[in-house]
Amino acid sequence: MSTVIYPSPVFGPVHSRRLGVSLGINLQPADGKVCSFDCIYCECGFNADRRPRTSRPTREQVAAGLEHQLQQMKAEGTLPDVLTFAGNGEPTSHPQFKGIISDTIALRNKYCPQAKVSVLSNATYLHRPEVREALMLVDNNILKLDTVDATYIDRVDRPTGHYDVEQVVEWLLWFHGHVIIQTMFMRGEYCGTSIDNTGEEYIVPWLNALQKIAPQEVMVYTIDRETPAQGLLKATHEQLDSIKQRVTALGIPCTASY
Repeated sequence: MSTVIYPSPVFGPVHSRRLGVSLGINLQPADGKVCSFDCIYCECGFNADRRPRTSRPTREQVAAGLEHQLQQMKAEGTLPDVLTFAGNGEPTSHPQFKGIISDTIALRNKYCPQAKVSVLSNATYLHRPEVREALMLVDNNILKLDTVDATYIDRVDRPTGHYDVEQVVEWLLWFHGHVIIQTMFMRGEYCGTSIDNTGEEYIVPWLNALQKIAPQEVMVYTIDRETPAQGLLKATHEQLDSIKQRVTALGIPCTASY
């Protein structure tokens, strides 16, 4: 059972495989997980096992916590490469998300103007105009698209509410290229059913969606930490390298994290 629960509202800095020295911003409670997905590979565990008893941090608490940490890092001469919205669940679900993004950009400009602002999101709140507007303001708008197969999404990402992958792809088009697609590839089984999305039946439709979305970049990665579900296996280096090459052949920059 995975037990990684992050402090809130600020944690780290940590070294990110994809982003460098990252100062994390967690918009969910510090004692549990709040997410619109219940992914079988989530390092924070299953939703039902991580029910919080405390509240989300307010906009004011996030700004105060971030400013305090940036002041300390500046005094130490160890400013971050990136300010990353991640943590114990979906950051865009916070009701004050757009205001928090505005505050974060202002603090970034004040203390570490070279740093990027990144959001790691599962794209389930793109139907909210204020969420899309906020994501247009950040440097790295990183949105999840593990596959375009609805059955696989129900089996692996396990949305807690309505999720229409075709509609999500249409919302991804809304950004006109100001989006980075992040996709988890893995192998193995869950509850006796294959969860391997490295085969052609998954890769080809996913590549077709990428051509349509035309993102600025694609990030492919695999399991790196303990998962709440048993029987999950990492995609191999060879598989990720092959997928990366097929993405770059479309003229889209792609990185692979093993």
